[in-house]
Amino acid sequence: MRFVFLVLFAVSSIAHLYYSWRDEKRGRAITKPFLLLFLALYYVFSTENVSYLLLLALLTSWLGDVLLIPKGHVWFSAGGVSFMASHFLFIAVYVQRISFADVPWLPVIVLALIYCGVAAKIISMVWKTTPKLMRGVMYIYLLANSAMNVFAFMQLLTVGTAGAVVAYIGALLFFASDCSLFLVRYYGGREIVYKKHFTVMLTYILGELLITQGILMLTI
Repeated sequence: MRFVFLVLFAVSSIAHLYYSWRDEKRGRAITKPFLLLFLALYYVFSTENVSYLLLLALLTSWLGDVLLIPKGHVWFSAGGVSFMASHFLFIAVYVQRISFADVPWLPVIVLALIYCGVAAKIISMVWKTTPKLMRGVMYIYLLANSAMNVFAFMQLLTVGTAGAVVAYIGALLFFASDCSLFLVRYYGGREIVYKKHFTVMLTYILGELLITQGILMLTI
């Protein structure tokens, strides 16, 4: 059954990416709610040891997808809150496998500073075209995603298996997706390649899939 949901996830993802490339809003809106739903079902049917924290992370991501479909700053903010919850849930999943006593802190601190710097750069790029009330919130959100990535990295350093590598790559792609999303929504000026939602959704879909698959590999 899990392969059925994996195929459904793949088909809905390809359809959504097609509509994203063509910038067809109706097609994107129709296909978007199915992405994380099928991924969550794939996860549930792939293991007997379901992590309800991971399942909740996928479902809050699904809710964020749905909330981002309508236009407007209010919907965008509501979707951001839901995605922020998913980041903290992903962190809770990673913490279960991290041996903090064995973590080499220097590379972790350096990586955290890099993420914070990239987040600050993205916010500086959209500063003038972003509503004042949202600037700080958006930076806090990117810091939450950065924290999720750092914990995924600590899991990788502690566990050191292929599953941990896959999960970290997924977290990194999720961060790239959010950075691209902020640029798509609020970056002013010339047209740029990521003005279309294709890059945002490609990195997001792959990110969520690899995080899920990585945790599955760590569970088996």
